[in-house]
Amino acid sequence: MAEKRRQTKSKAGGRILIVDDDPIVAESLSEFLGAEGYSTAVCFNASEALELLREASAPEGSATRRPEPFNIVLTDVSMPGMSGLELVKTIGKEHPSIVPVVLTGYGTIESAVRAIRDGAFDYMSKPVVDDELRMTLERALRQQTLLAENTNLKKQLDTKFGLGSVIGRDYRMAKAFEMIEAVAPSKATVLITGESGTGKSLLARSIHRGSPRASGSFVEIHCGSIPETLLESELFGHVKGAFTGAHADKQGKFLAADGGTIFIDEINSASAAMQLKLLRVLQERKFEPIGSTDTIEVDVRVVLATNQSLEQLVREGTFREDLYYRINVVKIDLPPLRDRMSDIPALVEHFMAKHSAEHGKSVVAISDDAIEAIRRYSFPGNVRELENIIERAVVLSSRPTITADDLPVHVLEGNAPMQRSAADRSHPDDDSSWSPIPLSEALEEPEKRILLKALEANEWNRQKTADDLCINRTTLYKKIKAYGLDKLAG
Repeated sequence: MAEKRRQTKSKAGGRILIVDDDPIVAESLSEFLGAEGYSTAVCFNASEALELLREASAPEGSATRRPEPFNIVLTDVSMPGMSGLELVKTIGKEHPSIVPVVLTGYGTIESAVRAIRDGAFDYMSKPVVDDELRMTLERALRQQTLLAENTNLKKQLDTKFGLGSVIGRDYRMAKAFEMIEAVAPSKATVLITGESGTGKSLLARSIHRGSPRASGSFVEIHCGSIPETLLESELFGHVKGAFTGAHADKQGKFLAADGGTIFIDEINSASAAMQLKLLRVLQERKFEPIGSTDTIEVDVRVVLATNQSLEQLVREGTFREDLYYRINVVKIDLPPLRDRMSDIPALVEHFMAKHSAEHGKSVVAISDDAIEAIRRYSFPGNVRELENIIERAVVLSSRPTITADDLPVHVLEGNAPMQRSAADRSHPDDDSSWSPIPLSEALEEPEKRILLKALEANEWNRQKTADDLCINRTTLYKKIKAYGLDKLAG
């Protein structure tokens, strides 16, 4: 194998694999990074790179294991055989803890957008500016550290909290995992926010499993699916004869959850009268069944969820401010799937394995055209919709590989998101009216969306947001001002 290894130790603890078919470029990069204190290896094509990565990732004690695993792969795009973009996709599947950075002398908007979609951490054009490369690699190392921490945390949470089907490399999912681990052992009320289908119920169950109440009942109720006239009875119960049709006493959900956890979903749909009753129960843990004067006390942990902004509902006067502050003790935000598209390959793999086992099928792979169609879909139904799509494909597929033919028509024909970004509009395959635009403009909308989500997740704490995004605070301030996000701050 054509490979060059340096014995210099990295000041930052990082090892970089350089992949470029131009020996002069590759050796120049190796020499520069070696002087910066990185340990490097050089390959001149993607196949050699994958072989070296597999050797470096071999189990401890293996005869083929290299002394140091890689942290970053710095790869060219245009190479004989497998391209750099194909290498990035393979790294994402086989070595998810390694951070790929794409480097090319033929930068186009199309290849930049595709590289980011396929899992590249960043995209840089040749000739590379030394300071930009330094900063990019420093951020990539921080990202690699976060990925490793996220993986370790996820393994712990899978065992302790039953989070096996909550997949996420996105930094916001990592934050949610950390909050679950911190809050589960407590008695604190938890509010989970997120669009329908993002997994709020699963997180609520995980909090219950990780709590001292795990041996007690987990009781779930969806306010939006129960008529207002019946919701009070469902929550608090009633006595015989309390109203027409009350032919016997009925135990409510709060009493059923005594000693355990009650999960109240879609709290945003509760009426003003019901909000007042819930406020009292949350404050005092006491209530009276409908038609009874007997007060019942319960020891119950309360987890709530909403698919709408309660802050906005409070401003509009449709949600009680005192109830909002009572339930907003610990808030966990779940991002929509369209804002964490890098998680789709792992989710698809998980759902393929799950439903292949359930339906007795042997579907083990998905074609590139199918995964590309899925990536470009907007997913209004979020993770739940993705699972339904994959289950359907598994059931219908007569082959071990899911292809685009196995996907619903609305996924294939509705590739464009409901509100398309400049990056998507710049893709030449979209329509005949495509025209090139500057790369900086193409990436503005997704960057703006990511910044806003991160700021909201951190309640507009700039320093925390900068740390989460692995950028310095000055850069964050400039971007907030440039995108006009400062006008949205509370």
